Amino acid sequence: MAEQALTYDRAYAELEQIMNDLQADKIGVDELARKVKRAVELITFCSEMLRSTEDEVGKLVKKLGLA
Repeated sequence: MAEQALTYDRAYAELEQIMNDLQADKIGVDELARKVKRAVELITFCSEMLRSTEDEVGKLVKKLGLA
């Protein structure tokens, strides 16, 4: 089965799961670095998505003459 494309909602949900697992001490030392690296990737992805969406909405608002 092919892996689904990453979306903001999927990335955010995965990030929440990592945070919950960290807070509940469900992540062992052997897995910690990999999870932290993945969290950084997800945070970067979400930040870029938010920035891109903000830019796009700003352009649309300007186009409509609302800004």
